Order: sequence, then C-alpha cells, then structure tokens
Amino acid sequence: MRNNAFHIAAMPGEGIGPEVVEAAVSVLGAVEARHGLKFDFEYVSGGAHQYKETGVAMTEDGFKVADVADAILFGAMGWPEIRRPDGTEPAPQLDLRFRLGLYAGLRPARAIPGVPLPLKSPRAKDIDLVLVRESIEGLFASRNKGVLENDTVARDTMVITRDVTERLSRFCFSLAGRRAALRQRRGTVTIIDKSNVFVSLAFMRKVFFEVSKNYPEIDARQHSVDATALDLIRHPWDFDVMVTENMFGDILSDLTAGLVGGMGFAPSGDIGDEHALFQPCHGTAPDIAGQGIANPTATILSAALMLDWLGVRHGSQACVEAAAEIEAAVDSAFGSGAVRSTDIGGKDGTGAVARAVIERLQPSRRV
Repeated sequence: MRNNAFHIAAMPGEGIGPEVVEAAVSVLGAVEARHGLKFDFEYVSGGAHQYKETGVAMTEDGFKVADVADAILFGAMGWPEIRRPDGTEPAPQLDLRFRLGLYAGLRPARAIPGVPLPLKSPRAKDIDLVLVRESIEGLFASRNKGVLENDTVARDTMVITRDVTERLSRFCFSLAGRRAALRQRRGTVTIIDKSNVFVSLAFMRKVFFEVSKNYPEIDARQHSVDATALDLIRHPWDFDVMVTENMFGDILSDLTAGLVGGMGFAPSGDIGDEHALFQPCHGTAPDIAGQGIANPTATILSAALMLDWLGVRHGSQACVEAAAEIEAAVDSAFGSGAVRSTDIGGKDGTGAVARAVIERLQPSRRV
C-alpha cells in the first residue's frame, strides 16, 4: 500500500465466481475517486477445472501474487464432479488459508432491510452477529493427512494449539470492542465448543478464558455447539461475536447465513496477522453459472469487509468510510424495494444488483 493505493490479488475462480467478482470490482471502482483510493487488481486463475487440465489448482506464481498483495478478493472455486484421487476436492482457498496463516474466519450475519427472513419474530430484524471460525486447525488440520486402514477404518485428528487460540481469542475480543464502540453497547464474545467431551476443545476453552482476563470491558461466555444450533433459531439476536473450532464454524456459518436470507447475503473474510482473503460464503453454483442471475451481494459485502480491514490495518479512514458507504448502499438498494435478487424470488440479476448499489453510493465529496 502507498498513499491509499492498494494491490489486490483478484481470484475470480469458476462457476459464478467471475460474475460476482466482476460486480464487486465495479462497486469498488465507484468508490475509488470519491475517496481518493486506487485499486490495482492483479488477476490470478485457479480452480477445479485448472486442476483437471494441469494437475494444479493454483500455480506457485499465483500463490506468490497472493503473498505480496495487500489483500485478496476471491470468488469461488470447486466443482462437484472434479475430485482428487483420495475423493476430496481441490480447494485453493483452503491452501491459501494454511499457507498464509489465515486463522480467523470472519463470517458476519446481519439482517438487511428488505430481505425476507425465515424467522417471523419481530426481533429477527435485529440479527447482527459475527461468527469467527478458527480456520487452520481443529478437524481441518487433518486435511491431506487422514489415514485409511485396510479399507475398514478411517482416521482424522483434531489439533488445537495455544498459539493460534490465543491469537484468535485476541482477534475476537478486539473485534467485539470495536463493534461495541460503533453500536454504543457492551460487547460479548461467546466460545462455541463441546468441551464436556473433547480434551482439545476443553483446552481451547481454557485458553480463551485466560485471554479474556485482558479484556474486562467485554463479556466472555461459553456455549455448547448443539445448544448454539438451537439458540440460533430461538434467539439469534442475542449473539454478538461467536468463536469456534474450524468444523463447527463451517457448519454454523451456513446456519447463520440462512437466518439472514441465504448464502447470497453472506460475506466472509479469512484473516491472519499479515494477510487477508475476502470472499462470499457460497460456492460456484454450477446450476446457474453463466446465466447472469447470481446474487453478488455477498461478494460486494466481502469487498466492503476488505476495505474495512485495509483501513484498520493501514490507518486509512478513506477505506473505512468507503466500506461503510457500500454497506449502507446495499441496505438502501434492498430496503427501498428497488432491487430484489433472484434467490429471494425477484427478477434482478447480477448486473442489476450491482448497478442498484452503485446508484445509491453517496455523492462525490472529493475532487
């Protein structure tokens, strides 16, 4: 980064990935001049089809681009019919998490005005939580390391370390503090686990509460994962920041997305100490790829998360303001009824949603 100029590694991927990334890039373009920002996009190919053709889902040159970029904007990669010899999918997004140390998987879920919600309680509109999924350990530490014994027993191993849990916990308490300041209320971080059964998760809980002592202004709580699944249906508006093991987070983040309208409204960020990747929570959606009807909102909101992270990391108020404007424009576009994406029963495709958001960005304040 130099003078509010940022080098972004853009990885559109396959399926609907290129469509939604194009929409997000157009929204980013709309805030550039207004805030004195400059985005230099370097495009990197990759995905299951590239793996099928070359045996490599992402080249080493592609990983090098990611390593030196200020941030990564990712679309979607993967294809149901394309598998590795062991039956698993080639997934460069997972490779990036491990190689770049992206331990904090940020999964916000916020009710957007105008988007129909499955819960009929009047409190549903108050849903505003962040699930933080530990992204490089837990059960996913067994990726590429599982053992199949004589075609009769398969073994995968969960791994939890003090180092990553401490960093993850500090990240979550800091996030809760920032959210509390913005929302003018006390922050809460709840660790979601199964510590009554697994030693590894009892250890994770222990380390979490040790770190919590350094953040007395934030409430620290614990909840079992099965009870959490129930309470996310009963009263999700009571949660603030939630932190959990990798596999639990993978599952619960789809549940929280469903609470606010579906995967088309679910952004994410995978954040480490030096790098960060931002992408929609959804996959490649082969059934609608190339039709121009994919909802790009999750990717647009992921781009806003990227701007906010860049702003905090580099002390750029321009980035922070641009992120807030994009989020507000999304709320206005859907809340006014001007746009309704196809995944919630409307007729507005990818381009129409992006245009509606761009039209609602604040007028130029800079020359």
